[in-house]
Amino acid sequence: MLKAVILIGGPQKGTRFRPLSFEVPKPLFPVAGVPMLQRHIEACSKLPNMKEILLIVFYQPNEELNRFLSCAQQDFKISIRYLQEYAALGTGGGIYHFRDQILSGGPEAFFVMNADVCSEFPLPEMTDFQKEHGDAYSFVILGTTANRKQSLNYGCIVENEQTDEHICSDIINCGIYLFTPEIFQHIRAVFQKNQQDMLLEEQSNGWHRAELAGQGKLYVYQTGRFWSQIKSAGSAIYASRLYLNQYYKTHPERLATNREGGPKTRGNVYIHPTANIDPTAVLGPNVSIGTGVTIGAGVHVRESIILHGATLQVSSCPLPVAQNTLSFPIALSEIMRWSSLQNTRSRSNSSHPTYT
Repeated sequence: MLKAVILIGGPQKGTRFRPLSFEVPKPLFPVAGVPMLQRHIEACSKLPNMKEILLIVFYQPNEELNRFLSCAQQDFKISIRYLQEYAALGTGGGIYHFRDQILSGGPEAFFVMNADVCSEFPLPEMTDFQKEHGDAYSFVILGTTANRKQSLNYGCIVENEQTDEHICSDIINCGIYLFTPEIFQHIRAVFQKNQQDMLLEEQSNGWHRAELAGQGKLYVYQTGRFWSQIKSAGSAIYASRLYLNQYYKTHPERLATNREGGPKTRGNVYIHPTANIDPTAVLGPNVSIGTGVTIGAGVHVRESIILHGATLQVSSCPLPVAQNTLSFPIALSEIMRWSSLQNTRSRSNSSHPTYT
């Protein structure tokens, strides 16, 4: 029996995602037409012995999130529960605080995943890797390689015995873990050791590395598949591009095709069935059109996520002017005729592309 824990977020509620997170809770932000959180749930539901998904968050659930979780339980036929922290406890503190809920039913192992990662979620491969390389008391971190500059922006993992010259590893922590119940013994030991001056947020940055590294208990499963973080609005564009490309293999029905009487598409494009698009519009590459969107005659859209209810009038043109910038007509907004919506900001660290 397996369980999964998804860490949704802390008290800041996606400040780096504003103003988009004012309209939509960040975990439900549509990336390639699908809420971010749904990817995690779908990946977990495909494991045959996955029995329950627990969401750990600090802030109060709202009606939109509750409605999404209710639908997800029905669609994926899996139990999903919401656990609210009394304070922001960090990664280690959060799962330790709810250890009784996690251990209820006697799972042999459980996944812990950050909600803001974009990935193919190689969960079956991680479970097989644990069985092949570890024992019943070992733990697995998902890792991937990055160049030296990119690796400085993430938690680096030093595997095996490396010299000081290689201490800045190019293997980064992807924010997806596979633990057995024995992990709570290690967390408890850290809590007890630091109980006099313990700061939970500081502890959460190093609890799994400080106590497990070098003991032969912690293994790194390196994936060659795509992975990225979705920390800012800009990084959502890159994540959307990755997921749209993946649809060829996993969900080809989600990709729009050129057909008579419909808009012209170039490359990978997702169009929600409720969108109203003029046949003379040109969409793509890498475009996601949300619910209730209206796109007028002659409109050109590329490298963009058009949020629900937005209207793009005749011959308007949302597009980025540089690689990995973004175009987000805000939900329910209206782009007037002959407008050109562009983003000229330089790339931020959080929107750097990360590894296909």
